[in-house]
Amino acid sequence: MNYTNIEQARFNMIEQQIRPAEVLDPRVLDVISNTHREDFVPEDYRSLAFCDTCIPLSNDQEMLKPILEARVLQALSIQKTDKVLEIGTGSGYFTALLAKLAKEVITIEIVPELSQAAEAKLAQHNLTDNITVVVGDAAEGWAERAPYDVIAVTGSMPILSDSLQTQLSIGGRLLAIVGIEPAMSVLLITRIGEDQWSEEVLFETVVSALKNTQKPQQFVF
Repeated sequence: MNYTNIEQARFNMIEQQIRPAEVLDPRVLDVISNTHREDFVPEDYRSLAFCDTCIPLSNDQEMLKPILEARVLQALSIQKTDKVLEIGTGSGYFTALLAKLAKEVITIEIVPELSQAAEAKLAQHNLTDNITVVVGDAAEGWAERAPYDVIAVTGSMPILSDSLQTQLSIGGRLLAIVGIEPAMSVLLITRIGEDQWSEEVLFETVVSALKNTQKPQQFVF
């Protein structure tokens, strides 16, 4: 795919997928327009970089659909002063989007190969100044750097850990995809007080699960 075709495909992704989903925040549209998604896609799937589909990564992980990435960014309303925790670095593309909107991003990836590849891609795009890439298990959050203004969970969780909510600053926002296929809800949780949180169900979707998440209790007869 040559440069002209790539830019046309990127334009079409925004105009035919993202805008029709009511993602109209100019900051979100601008950062998606100016971040080269195709560079973060595995070589074998480069032709699908702008398609309305999840893209496989190694270790049974995946890149989220462009429309989902855009809706998540808009819902989180990230500000230039925000400290962000990303749980699940994946390809590093969503990390790049977060870093262009926030003051600081701490991104945690449990799979070392994915973390290393993502860090290399981010470095190629000169996006390391405000990003800390860590190999680790953040299914319960990353308490050592808390509190956070924003927590973005890029994989699904059968149930939401309370520890994630307590790592938010007052006014902080947490977006998580909670449930078991085929019923997963995208939740936006805002900490409104020391012991108070509000919760909004934004929409439904299905994405791959994070590793090592809590499992719901099973009934035994």
